[in-house]
Amino acid sequence: MNLKANQIAEIINGKIEGDGEILIDKLSKIESAEKGSLTFLGNPKYNNFLYSSKYSIIIISKTLVLDQPVKKTLIRVENPNEAFAILLNYFSKNKKILSGIDEKSSISDSVKYGEDLYLGPFSVCKENSVLGKNVKIHSQVFIGENVSIGNNTIIFPGVKVYDNCIIGNDCIIHANTIIGSDGFGFNLDKNGNQIKVIHNGNVVLEDSVELGANCTIDKATLGSTIIKKGVKIDNLVQIAHNVVIGENTVIAALVGIAGSTTIGKNCMIGGQAGISGHLNIGDRVMIQAASAVFKNIKSDSSVMGYPAINYRDYSRSYVHFKNLPSIIKSLDKIFKFEKNA
Repeated sequence: MNLKANQIAEIINGKIEGDGEILIDKLSKIESAEKGSLTFLGNPKYNNFLYSSKYSIIIISKTLVLDQPVKKTLIRVENPNEAFAILLNYFSKNKKILSGIDEKSSISDSVKYGEDLYLGPFSVCKENSVLGKNVKIHSQVFIGENVSIGNNTIIFPGVKVYDNCIIGNDCIIHANTIIGSDGFGFNLDKNGNQIKVIHNGNVVLEDSVELGANCTIDKATLGSTIIKKGVKIDNLVQIAHNVVIGENTVIAALVGIAGSTTIGKNCMIGGQAGISGHLNIGDRVMIQAASAVFKNIKSDSSVMGYPAINYRDYSRSYVHFKNLPSIIKSLDKIFKFEKNA
């Protein structure tokens, strides 16, 4: 990776202040950047590093007013965070292109696949599956029977995709995630024994879905568990059978969603939140971290707490929660006074 400031500015539509011919060979965090590196300033908390760090080129906002002169090369853009993301994507696409079926992998003769498939060592693709163009399946991945995977999808090492599941175009599935495992369903028989409920459904990931590492998405009892277009899910998330997650919803790590719950579009769910089963969560709902949701939530709501309540109500209530010890002491004094009066 060797780029001049002029080339970088062209990629991100930026304006150069300084030496346009200076060369960088790596990307760095602003606080630890060294000579020869490119970094960016996207958070005002790091403004001091603009003047002290050893970077060669930095991307900054076009509206940022400098507190002191900077001798290094600046590239001014509308949004430094977005510009740096564009560069990360640019460098990712210009890495070595993976292609071909490794001799240590196993792929059924009945599998249909498009051009530029990569199937890494010790991966398995079973009967009657269909893989689109430019699909990249890394090592030790299991693809079951009758699976469909769309164009440009990347599947990282250790992922398991069970039979009959459908994955759309431009998806990214990170290491060790499991798609299509059985839902957690049991019924008691007359003798009190747990009888397993057979799950005959599948999982459907629509286009541009990204799943973090070590997620589990259970297949439906009947029908499909559906993750809709543009959903982004962090690591260690559990999604139970027959759940539906609406377009462009984002879910942070350690969230658990119980069976048959429907979540709307453009929701934001904080880490460690738990959502009970058979609920309807509206569009654009914000569920704060570590909240427990036991009731339906209307669109455009923000909730927090255990159990989750309106975010503003929770914030007002918290003032009293944290002062309870002193409030109790005050009440005790009042009761003692009245008793002795």
